[in-house]
Amino acid sequence: MAEIVLGAWTTHGPTLSTTPEEWLLRLPADKAKKDHPFRGSTYDFPALVELRKDENLGAKATLEERTARSIKCRAGIDRLADIFEEARVDVAVIFGNDQHEIFMDDLIPGLTVFNGPTIWNAPATEEQAAKSPPGIHASEWGHKPPQYTEYPGHPELANRIIRQAVADGFDVAKSSKIPEHEGNWHSGIGHAFGFIYRQIMRDKPVANVPLFANTFFPPNQPTARRCFAFGQAVGRAIKAWDSDARVAVFGSGGMSHFVIDEAFDAKIIAAIQAHDAETLCSIGEEHFQAGTSELKNWIAAAGCLFETDLSGDLIDYVPCYRSEAGTGTANGWLAWNKKAI
Repeated sequence: MAEIVLGAWTTHGPTLSTTPEEWLLRLPADKAKKDHPFRGSTYDFPALVELRKDENLGAKATLEERTARSIKCRAGIDRLADIFEEARVDVAVIFGNDQHEIFMDDLIPGLTVFNGPTIWNAPATEEQAAKSPPGIHASEWGHKPPQYTEYPGHPELANRIIRQAVADGFDVAKSSKIPEHEGNWHSGIGHAFGFIYRQIMRDKPVANVPLFANTFFPPNQPTARRCFAFGQAVGRAIKAWDSDARVAVFGSGGMSHFVIDEAFDAKIIAAIQAHDAETLCSIGEEHFQAGTSELKNWIAAAGCLFETDLSGDLIDYVPCYRSEAGTGTANGWLAWNKKAI
């Protein structure tokens, strides 16, 4: 039977693919936004500054601090990439999300399994770059190849996952082809997956199955509990697969952003390390808003991995602040394999 030999959780945001100076490209958008989600409520930028003034977050957002944290992030990525290489993986299953890259407002499924034989990606055109959100195009190299590139999917495993999910009560969507949306700001597979191909698999992706959860867009986001259960179904499909394949399972997304909440991130990490499913599943929807919602991909991966015999530890956790309001992106990496890190 197939064997899950590696479980990995990684962030994938723009701070990991931009310079510390470029982190501030997002700051005007931070200041203009009127409804930053944070701990169950929403705030504009001045309100966040006032709310968090005692945390002295401005000192964590200086260029010196941003530079030091950027270096730590690169070390975390490199360590996870080394672990992946050492695991000698044949196939990967990646829990990720979409942000109007594959799915548009005419159709956004809650859960989707990609079962096509080919996954393509390509750099943005000049027109697309001009449409990118602030600070996003600068990070493109981190999740897009320099030219049109095709990667291998794994239809056999994908179809097994679909059948298992349906048997377990999930009405999953399936997609066999990465679309091209005329006039969109993005082309190819989404950044949740492209980041892993480029920076964790170091441009040598194994055959893989992308799994999309709609974490961002109301009203049909699956809950944390539903994501965990979906991960369990995926785990059952892998274990029942009559193959000698060595499989890696990734959770791609998070951590807290666009307002950093170190306590919330610590809760997620501790629950994963303790195999504490109920803590993960009982977190309310009010805490999974904006970019922080991507942590549902971590929870889905946990559902898949909690029933394995893998073990490991936190590689690193690096909150990357860009303002005194606490805006920025928290980054983190965990890996479980046959031996502790």
